[in-house]
Amino acid sequence: MKAIRRFSVRTVLPAPLAPLDDLASNLRWSWHHPTRELFRGMDPDKWEQAKHDPVRFLSRFTPEELAALAADEDLVGRVAAAQADLDHYLTAPRWYQTFLAEHPDGGPATIGYFSAEFGITEALPQYSGGLGILAGDHLKSASDLGVPIVGVGLFYKTGYFKQSLNRDGWQVEDYPVLDPNGLPLALLTEADGTPTRITLDLPGGRTLHAHVWRAQVGRVPLLLLDSDVQENDEAARNITDRLYGGGGEQRLQQEMLLGMGGVRALRAWSRLTGTPAPDVYHCNEGHAGFLGIERIHELTVAEGMTFDEALEAVRPGTVFTTHTPVPAGIDRFDAGLVELYFGGDRALAGVPIDRLLALGAESYEGGSPGVFNMAVMGLRLAQRANGVSQLHGIVSREMFDGLWPGFDDTEVPITSITNGVHAGTWVDHRVFELAARYIGTTEVERDDAWHLAATVPRDAIWATKRELRSGLVTEARRRLRSSWKKRGASPAELGWVDDVLDPDVCTIGFARRVPTYKRLTLMLRDPERLKRLLLDPERPVQLVIAGKSHPADETGKQLIQQMVQFADQEDVRHRIVFLPNYDIAMARHLYPGCDVWLNNPLRPFEACGTSGMKAALNGALNLSILDGWWDEWFDGQNGWAIPTADGVEDAERRDDLEANALYDLIENQVVSRFYDRDEDGLPQNWLSMIVHTLSTLGPKVLATRMVRDYTEQLYAPAARSAWAAASDRFAPARDLSAYKARAREDWGGVHVDHVESSGVSDSPQVGDVLHVTAYVSLGALAPDEVEVQVVYGHAMRDSDDLTEIRTADLTHTDTYEAGRHTFDGDITLSRTGSFGYTVRVLPKHPGLVIPANLGLVANA
Repeated sequence: MKAIRRFSVRTVLPAPLAPLDDLASNLRWSWHHPTRELFRGMDPDKWEQAKHDPVRFLSRFTPEELAALAADEDLVGRVAAAQADLDHYLTAPRWYQTFLAEHPDGGPATIGYFSAEFGITEALPQYSGGLGILAGDHLKSASDLGVPIVGVGLFYKTGYFKQSLNRDGWQVEDYPVLDPNGLPLALLTEADGTPTRITLDLPGGRTLHAHVWRAQVGRVPLLLLDSDVQENDEAARNITDRLYGGGGEQRLQQEMLLGMGGVRALRAWSRLTGTPAPDVYHCNEGHAGFLGIERIHELTVAEGMTFDEALEAVRPGTVFTTHTPVPAGIDRFDAGLVELYFGGDRALAGVPIDRLLALGAESYEGGSPGVFNMAVMGLRLAQRANGVSQLHGIVSREMFDGLWPGFDDTEVPITSITNGVHAGTWVDHRVFELAARYIGTTEVERDDAWHLAATVPRDAIWATKRELRSGLVTEARRRLRSSWKKRGASPAELGWVDDVLDPDVCTIGFARRVPTYKRLTLMLRDPERLKRLLLDPERPVQLVIAGKSHPADETGKQLIQQMVQFADQEDVRHRIVFLPNYDIAMARHLYPGCDVWLNNPLRPFEACGTSGMKAALNGALNLSILDGWWDEWFDGQNGWAIPTADGVEDAERRDDLEANALYDLIENQVVSRFYDRDEDGLPQNWLSMIVHTLSTLGPKVLATRMVRDYTEQLYAPAARSAWAAASDRFAPARDLSAYKARAREDWGGVHVDHVESSGVSDSPQVGDVLHVTAYVSLGALAPDEVEVQVVYGHAMRDSDDLTEIRTADLTHTDTYEAGRHTFDGDITLSRTGSFGYTVRVLPKHPGLVIPANLGLVANA
């Protein structure tokens, strides 16, 4: 066959319907129910055939059909109203504009948000799991709040993968090729219409070219770099072929394109649109860590700065978020491979290879020589860092404490901002309609109306939950039938599918990625007991399960197969289903339709886990291990905590103990409360828990709360620090660099020589004042270049460790000989119990926001 020439044909809309193009290309439709209803109302059959994708939907109309629709005055009026609503959404002041008005110090004009994946909608499958969904919710909520974020990611030609099952229940991966021209994307172009091109140098004299696609997520642009460019060789074209695909070298190339290429894409975006260059760069996990290297390179070239000076200019405006609680979840490359790409002739101007390698080196106790760690580089390049739940913050501080030797884990500069979820995406429109009918608003957060959940009639809540459960049953049957057909079953074999699940049975949902620590098969530890729960004639439960395993994770695939083979058994298959190809489309049925959301990871390996938040906003109760966000917000009335066998080292025994605890909770508390009905058939105690969940968790679990926290705690302070470092042609950054060099060189002469105290008796009481005098040698450093602190707290018995640590600064009072000084201060004793204290010296400089970041400390 001769070579086929291909080109894309766009739908041309009649003038009265022209706004539909804007409505389809702005992904706000993915969370705005009225816009989706507008499209569906044009032709419900075509809407279903297009799988609720407006771009694909519009392409299904003939010119004659469009002309007929354009003659429908009612439809034209609704289209115009939808366009006016979108225009108002895009231009009206929102929360961030109020924030700026109330904070004279200001906030960032633009924030660059870098992530390896973004889960916006199933129509744009550029995500694999929680990290991408979180990134998508971050952008949507930033749009809702008016926070000026620009997202930066990669466009993967085959996305992640579509999952199906073979006859034996083994996961099968399929990689359909995506045509960006048929997606809600626009190619970034120059003024002359040619595609904007981003280039990177590769080994062997090769050049990597990338185009940039833009998705519009409400008010937020999302830039996606695509290496499938004709000028590239075959290997380069395939760099962005697949999310998390290929070997280590391809992953490194992807991360170079994401980080370095992403910064260059932002520069092009600013140049072409007039958007201010970012004040803050948010690195969402280590995949995008090279963004800091590119910015250092820029400053050394444009401003004549040294590497160290540029580093001090880059760090203040960089935020790093870690999402993994285990070292195995971090991208680590052989240092030799990094040197191949960044050394010799390929070295970036101003970025010596030894300095770059040092940023990612695991040069701490327990680290591996010769390894380049992307998360470690991300932390070293960022002035501010965070985990994604309170517990994960603790885990992260322990995991990375080697980067800050001499400091207690509680002082490691990694804070926490707990993840949230985007209500518009994940809450079923029938829940919003319930709020509109009985509370008087669908903007429950804006109107601070969460407490009004108790005013909604209980029978209305219960009727809505049954409707949602019934919808899940219908969708599960449809998907199960489709799955079995792909597994080779004939229609004649599938009559039983019509009786799968029951809209009146307590429904438990479990859906997530399938790494080992999430323990998909924990519920199968005692198959016979599980069967008794499923088949109880008076109080049955039913399970809807979904999840994908990474294609290279054979253990995860085996877990899926075990679950599928159990669910295939004829005696239970009407009560338990495994639905393949878990994605956003499935989730929109699954979260609302479940009564209970199950999560049983191996604690503390769940960084946050937001699926239970989505279920809770739809009136489900959580049944979960106290891990991630649930450890933080479980209160005894919003669900159940599965007891953990902490301290049991035998993994098999631990799983047995925790599985038995899970069975006990379902049998003795969950189903008993669900089926405990009053004379009107209502489970009043269950409904009380739903109302309590909505009232108390509702305000907490939202991504709008999360983005406000990022803005107030990280973005705005980072922008101010970046502005300060850049003032006067980066003089403060240069000065901080010089100070750090001098402090490192002279720190060997810094000692706490002697400490004296007075002011308290042998039996001190609360309220007594302890006076502390420290005699300190500073060598070549001046007294105003250090911070001398008393570190005090509860003294552990038979240990030199302190807990509940606090600090108090001492004041320089005298210089008693060259390089030796006294510092004094008072501590008021404020609590009973064992008390202990010590003295330490830290570096001090106006640009050193977090003294621990320099990694220097002299302890008494």
